[in-house]
Amino acid sequence: MNRRFFMLGGAGLVLAACDGPNAREAGLALDEGGFGNPTMHNTLVQTGRINIAEIMTRRFEAEVPAMVNFAFDSATLDAEAQRVLRHQAHWMKQFPELRFRIFGHTDLVGSAAYNQRLGQRRADAARRYLMQQGVPSDSIIATVSRGQSQPLIVTQGRERANRRTVTEIAGAIRRHPTVMNGEYARIVHREYVASAAPAPTMSESSL
Repeated sequence: MNRRFFMLGGAGLVLAACDGPNAREAGLALDEGGFGNPTMHNTLVQTGRINIAEIMTRRFEAEVPAMVNFAFDSATLDAEAQRVLRHQAHWMKQFPELRFRIFGHTDLVGSAAYNQRLGQRRADAARRYLMQQGVPSDSIIATVSRGQSQPLIVTQGRERANRRTVTEIAGAIRRHPTVMNGEYARIVHREYVASAAPAPTMSESSL
């Protein structure tokens, strides 16, 4: 009895030793633990009741700051704006299936016509910077000026929050009108494979 207990205990220790901090099961990070939810989700995608753009829009909004701000009467990207756009570019390059639009906005100071042009300059500046970071030109299908028509804070004075560009997902490449065309499957597969990579050590994560 003691010998059997000792052997079982030793086997348990061996198994526990295999479960180190860098041992990760493939797909672990993608399993939210909800019974039946992945199947239901896949069914909705494949039947067209949820499309890839909707799914990825929710992710983009949760993972990436979509807005950058500008100085008064300027379309120049400051250091903070460039930092945000680099974050956007990193995310966008991971999903070449997606297409994006950039909207330029202004505050309410100045004429509507001038602000319409200024909003376009801001949107174009953001697009150029994203392309400099390696985002393919065909990933950004449009830059659009909304001028002073959609302020976040309604005031006739200068307001930095209103002087902004906003990046949004416009859609995704689709080759079939009703069913999933494999693009979302490729995204899921890439993330599934990446989830099996060893977790970074403390020294690696601090670099």
